[in-house]
Formats: sequence, C-alpha cells, structure tokens
Amino acid sequence: MSSEHLIVVEKLADFRWKDTALKVITADQFVAQQPQARGPRRKVINLCRTYGYLSMGYYCSLLAEARGERVTPSVDTILSVQRKRMHPAALAQLNRLIGPLKEIPRSVSTLTLHIYFGVIEDPALAALARKSFELFRCPLMQMTLQRCEQSSSWQIGDMQALDLRDVDTARDAVFLQAILQYTRRSWRPMIAMPLPRMDLAVLHDPLDPLPPSNLKTLKKLVDLGRDMGIAVELIEKKDFSRLGQFDALFIRETTAVTHHTFQFAKKAASLGMPVIDDAVSILRCTNKAFLAEMLRENAIATPLTHMVSRRTLADMHKRLAYPVVVKVPDGAFSRSVKKADSFEHLQEIAKEMLKESEIILLQEFMYTDFDWRIGVLAGQAIFAAKYFMCDGHWQILQHAANGKYTEGRVQAVPLDAVPAEVLAAAVNSARLVGNSFYGVDLKSTAAGVYVIEINDNPNLDAGVEDADRGDALYVTLLSHFLKQVESRYVSPPARQLSATSPAQAPRQARPVGELLA
Repeated sequence: MSSEHLIVVEKLADFRWKDTALKVITADQFVAQQPQARGPRRKVINLCRTYGYLSMGYYCSLLAEARGERVTPSVDTILSVQRKRMHPAALAQLNRLIGPLKEIPRSVSTLTLHIYFGVIEDPALAALARKSFELFRCPLMQMTLQRCEQSSSWQIGDMQALDLRDVDTARDAVFLQAILQYTRRSWRPMIAMPLPRMDLAVLHDPLDPLPPSNLKTLKKLVDLGRDMGIAVELIEKKDFSRLGQFDALFIRETTAVTHHTFQFAKKAASLGMPVIDDAVSILRCTNKAFLAEMLRENAIATPLTHMVSRRTLADMHKRLAYPVVVKVPDGAFSRSVKKADSFEHLQEIAKEMLKESEIILLQEFMYTDFDWRIGVLAGQAIFAAKYFMCDGHWQILQHAANGKYTEGRVQAVPLDAVPAEVLAAAVNSARLVGNSFYGVDLKSTAAGVYVIEINDNPNLDAGVEDADRGDALYVTLLSHFLKQVESRYVSPPARQLSATSPAQAPRQARPVGELLA
C-alpha cells in the first residue's frame, strides 16, 4: 500500500540522467504489464516523446488511469494541450503573472520558455511557471510569450508539451531540481528503505497567529506517523502543485470558502484523495446560517436564532430578549461575534456587520462557565474538553483592540466522564454535516443540552485537547487516513454465478499489449 514513483519513457536512452532513485521503464514495458494484486500504489510520470491522440504517450496515461494509478499528465490534460484549449480565465491568470520583463530588448518580440514541473530558473518568471503547472499539469512544457503590439506588456501565444530529448544539457541542473522537488526523492544512490504505507500531506500556515494546531502538535504527527510507517510532510500554500504526489491531505490551517484551503480540499477530492476537512464540510461549517438552519430542521436543540437583513432588522425590535448574541455567519475564532445589551446597541453592531454580510444572526444569549467541545471523527467521539470563559468575559476567546487576544483555560475530559446527553447531541449533529473531523461546541444548562456550532477545523494542540488520551488521539487520526487509503485498494470479492443463471463460457482475457498491436 506504499506509494512509488515510476517514470515512463519511449526509449531508455531518452532519460539520460543516471544514478536516480526513481524507477524508469519503457512505454512498451508499461503497456504490457499484466494486472497485479493490490500492492504498491504507483504515481506515474509519463515522459513519452509525444502525447498525440492514440500515440504511445496517450495510451500510457490512459492505461495508468484505467489501472487506478495517479498519472501526470492526465488524459484530460493531454487532450487540452493537443487541442490548444485554454480556458479564458486560466489564460488571464497566467498573463497577469508575466510582468513587463523590462530587461528584454524592445527588438525581441517573442520568447520561448521551457518549464519543468512548474520550475524555471528565471526568478521573474517563477510565479508564471508554477501557476502554469498548477493549471495544466504538463510535466515538461514549452511556452511562447509574445510582446503586445504598441505596448511593453507580454502575453501567452502558445503552450505545448516538450519532448524530453529537447531538455538542453546546459539546463540539466534545473531539470533535476524540478523532478526532485516534484517527487521528493534524492538523486544520490540510497540505501534501500521500505516504502511508507502512505504519504500524508499536512497543510499548515507557520505565520497564522491562531492555528488549529501548533508546531509541537504537527511534529507529533510527523513522529508518530513515522512509527506507523506513514510519511507525514508539512506543506504550505505554495505546495499546491505538489498535492498529487500524496495519498491523503490533512488541513491544519484555518479554513474558509474564499481561501486556498478550500481549493486544496477540492483539488484533493478531484484526485481521489481522502481529505480532512473536505470541501463540503468547509462550506457547511464555516457558515453559521447554514448550521442554524440545518440543526433547526433536524430538531437539534440550539439557542433560539433569527436571521436578519437590513430590511428585517427593525422588525426584531419587540421580539428579542436582551442581551442577544450577534454573529456574522462566515466568521472564525469569535472575531465576528458580539453581544448587544439593547436594541440601540444591536443597531450599532448590525450596521457594521451588514457591511460584511447581507444576513447576520441574532442568537439567544446563554451564559455558562464553560462550553463543551467534543471532537468527532467519522461519526464517533474521539476527545472531549471543557473550554472555560475568559475571566470577566462571556467568551472563551477575547480579542483586544490592539489585535492581541486572551484565551480561557481548557480542561481535557475522559469520554466516559462526559454526560451521555452531551455526547449524543455532539455525535448526532456532526453526522448531519458529514463524515469528517469536527469539533462540536455545546452548552449544558438546567434546561438541557444545546448545540452552539460545529467546527470543521477543530483545535488540536499538544498538552491541551490531547491531555487525556495523549498519543492515542493522533494514532486514531492517522489510522483513519490509513484505513481510507488502503480500503481503496482492496480487491472486491469475485462475483458468483447464480445456480439458475444460464451457463456462460468465460471470455479469454487478452494481454493489453496484444490489444494495442
């Protein structure tokens, strides 16, 4: 169940770089390979001379996809490049990244660029090269830039796949750097090591002041993953083009729909990768209006909630009991949550919030000394904690005007010590959202248990949420990913013919190579 890179070329001589840690085979060998029992999952890099329709390069990508292998370029990419179909929006993105290129003499009207796995040696064109690979996923690309008439600006004139044999020997170092970066492998002869059972990418932002997991926690994931035979690598926003080289994605960065985390989640899903948190969970959990409506429709107890706009705010004058909590639906870490003590105060708060969102939420105020936080993974509770309010404040997180913040203390609680009604409400509400990893916030009062919200990207910090279960909590998460990845490669049971079905002689399978001959 490990991941393995495989380079496919038409002739072994085409790949002149020796002493690599990657396996290189010919297209004929690749096509002729017989189906195997579910074993190492390969990531195929198709570097055939041409990708023309029904060419050897085309068939290599086609058969790789049929075998369930992740291949670069994909058949869809091949067809797009061959037909020279570039979506106008994608083309516009690339053109904006070209820049004026002032160092190019005015007498030069055309530039030809060679881009290897999104890498080019000219720093002024690095962003263009990286984005072109993100959008088109063509490993070796030749891009032609044309100077706009009567202007100093440039635009893309043509893009096409580059033949491996046309990589200039003077640029060998650039090529090696690019493929090393893409495959995360060393070019030096290596001692044979067992392949990891899974490659897990953990997306994080080292500059985030309020990350869902701190660096100590992320290091724990890396270390425990190594003990389990899982290669865990911390990635950042800039690694988007490398996402396909992993088997699964764990997002440990504050998520939002209008954010790169959402694009990572969507890309991972399109590649068939297990991902936490998935795009649907991000979409649902980051909008409190959706959650309020979903919980109400499913009879889950929540504080009384009203959705209002500029036009309906005045209608609430006689309908509210104060204080009332005011929220922007798409907000995180209590940044867009206020408490109004009167209708006049509510109008002041709402005036600012309605500049951000056409709808705001007015929610019944319930004070408790702490909120319950129940971590739910795939419909099962895996940790519990009490989040206490900040001293002298009504929230667990208090933001100051200078940008600083204070947090209430957190107390981890054994799951068997959590009231049954709290666990049941958390699990039932999380299952309404999906099958991912959630942090459900609840209040337990004399009147009952109320779900406040469901977070798609719950906090998980070493020494805090894991204080009760310790390393076992991270092992649970890593095992969940591993089970999802491995389950995709379990051969289904053979179909049995019914005793009443008419007997049919099985068709004799023919080798793929024979079919293509």
